Amino acid sequence: MPAKRPPPKKVRRTARRPSLPAPVASVDSNLTSPAQQSITGSAGTDPKDDISEIPIGALTLSDQTEGVAENAPKTDRNDKKAFRFLDLPAELRIEIYAQFFAGIDYTIDLDSDNYKRIHKKLGIFRTCRTIYSEASHAFYSTKTFRIFPTQPGRFFNTKKPLLARLNKRQRTCLTSLELRLGPGWGAPPRGWVVTPALGLAECVNVRKLTVLVEIDPSDNALKGFRKADGFYERFSGNLLDRVLAEMPLVKRVHFDAWSSVKKSGPMMTGLIEIAKARGRRICWGPERKWTDRDDDDDVAEQEDTSAVDFMNMMMQQQLVY
Repeated sequence: MPAKRPPPKKVRRTARRPSLPAPVASVDSNLTSPAQQSITGSAGTDPKDDISEIPIGALTLSDQTEGVAENAPKTDRNDKKAFRFLDLPAELRIEIYAQFFAGIDYTIDLDSDNYKRIHKKLGIFRTCRTIYSEASHAFYSTKTFRIFPTQPGRFFNTKKPLLARLNKRQRTCLTSLELRLGPGWGAPPRGWVVTPALGLAECVNVRKLTVLVEIDPSDNALKGFRKADGFYERFSGNLLDRVLAEMPLVKRVHFDAWSSVKKSGPMMTGLIEIAKARGRRICWGPERKWTDRDDDDDVAEQEDTSAVDFMNMMMQQQLVY
């Protein structure tokens, strides 16, 4: 039998790239003079015109001057050196605190507007410990704090007056207190009592106590409206006596009153006698400008108020409280 022929091998054909045409020499290249070749190069072209020699970052259609302006260093405000407040002298910082709290009333009381007028200012206490120590002392030592609230409303009958809401350190910074008598003369609030929770014993730096009398219930215009003869006078005297007993370091008591209150009336004379019995020095406030040489009839000019107008005013005040 004839031998079988092996099957033909399959030959795989790979696709070949099309051959590029051979570069044709430029006609002008042979026409250039040797002088021109020395200027433009041996190839006859400027190397700067070769696209392969141009960096990729330079291939842009935008103006080259824009990139220079954008990459220029900018002067930022944050690059400036920060102002260090604590580097100032302590005396200057205290003066700055005084100017910062200047917009707050001199007398501080429980008031519904305290959040708007005072609360935002006290945010400086949360800066750091040093500023808290300095600013809090500057605030509490330069203001007069009212012992019992006098504003009509929810604070008037509160059992927790302003001093009771302060902590021990804040009460230690206080230097001036005010006891205002007259509001609620027909029925004094139950919260107007001197207790250890009030914290008067911790007010060791208080040197000035102001007693401001708004009304004297013994006036004849209030006859028939007062609770009993001498009731509010005794209440006010006992309250002042308890306050002075809790604050033995207070050496001066400043008495002041509204224009309708007489210095020779039972209200003022009783309070002055209690302060003298405690061995305190009697001083006079700027409202009435009394002096030690005043007569019983008061030398200060009083407002012309008729008995009817005065009684109507007191009735309205009694209804409010």
